[in-house]
Amino acid sequence: MRRFALPSATLAATLVALLGAVAIALPRAEAQLRTPDFADTATAREALERARLQARNARARGEAFERQERRGTAAADKAQARAAALAARVQQAEAAIGIAEAESALIAEQRRRLDRRLAVERGPIAELAAALQTMVRRPTTLAILRPGSLRETVYLGAVLDSTVPLIRARTADLRDEIVRARQLQEASRKALADRRVAERRLTARRAELVALSQRERLTARRAGGAANREEVRALTLAEEARDIDSLLGDLEAAATLRQQLAALPGPVMRSRDPSAQIASSAAAPVPVPSSTAPPARYRLPVEGRIEAGFGETERSGGRTGGLALATRPGAQVVATAPGRIGFAGPYRGYGRIVIIEHANGWTSLVTGLAELDARVGQDVVGGSPLGRAPRDGPRIGLELRRGGDPVNPLDYISRNSSNGA
Repeated sequence: MRRFALPSATLAATLVALLGAVAIALPRAEAQLRTPDFADTATAREALERARLQARNARARGEAFERQERRGTAAADKAQARAAALAARVQQAEAAIGIAEAESALIAEQRRRLDRRLAVERGPIAELAAALQTMVRRPTTLAILRPGSLRETVYLGAVLDSTVPLIRARTADLRDEIVRARQLQEASRKALADRRVAERRLTARRAELVALSQRERLTARRAGGAANREEVRALTLAEEARDIDSLLGDLEAAATLRQQLAALPGPVMRSRDPSAQIASSAAAPVPVPSSTAPPARYRLPVEGRIEAGFGETERSGGRTGGLALATRPGAQVVATAPGRIGFAGPYRGYGRIVIIEHANGWTSLVTGLAELDARVGQDVVGGSPLGRAPRDGPRIGLELRRGGDPVNPLDYISRNSSNGA
């Protein structure tokens, strides 16, 4: 009797173990961090590739600014490169979080699909396992007392002997799915750990950047009243301007006047030798760069997705004069190109804004910031920290103007700027 009951017991145990594995293959109690909702798998994959590109580009920018800091000799240049390097490292950490979020979303979708398949396959196996367990647990004495049951038991044992290999073959795919589920579970844990590491790194980089910004502000405050007077003058212009166009026009006029004054030649020492004076006046002119050249290595101020493009129709019926960039909450915002901060502060309807005066009459307007790291009169390079995006509904605006006229910033994005957006 035991010879025929053993196969059914073995098979029942195998099926029960298999069902147990299915039950624990996709645990629901695992701690998960909240990830953004992606419309579909294709959107999540696109976000993953974009975040990977942003991480590579941010790392390259950070390394370049760190080399620049090491090579620098002037304290101001070294501080400027240090701030830009920290901003790039902040963006690198933000991109790493984006990678972990997209990977988690893709893994979660694969697990949901696998869970649905396992749920379908569990039904028949569960019924078979229950029936086999019932037969295995039936006392042997009942088979003796019941006429014909002994013959049925012998027949059932023979059938099971031939059925075990078939059932094992049919459940091979299911066992493979369970292995895949465990692999996905491990991948999910790794993505979760990567995100936590990236978040700790982001917190540390932001703390460094805040400390550096505070030191620079203290140094500028100690430097004297010229910077303070310029900041007060910029705030006064903002209060008096009718709209953002008027403010930009006033600042551009002030910047043009300042550049013209700076370009005036200084006093020339008169030589006692008239022939030397004639020779010096006849010297060959020094070539100067084009007076209309656009800003060098222009880049977007923040990593994100373009929600509204240049020249698109607004709800009011007008045309957009720039770009609207949807970014992650609290994202790092940086300078678009080398220049000088003409304005940094709140402006009605635009949140906190930064106006960067570039050479040759070009101006960048960055709007929608929640926090500011820039100050009026500060010289910046492309990548210098300007501030951070809001936590709720982060949307950063960018306008590029040439002689006061809006132009499409995308036409001037440098291919070598490692922008990655």
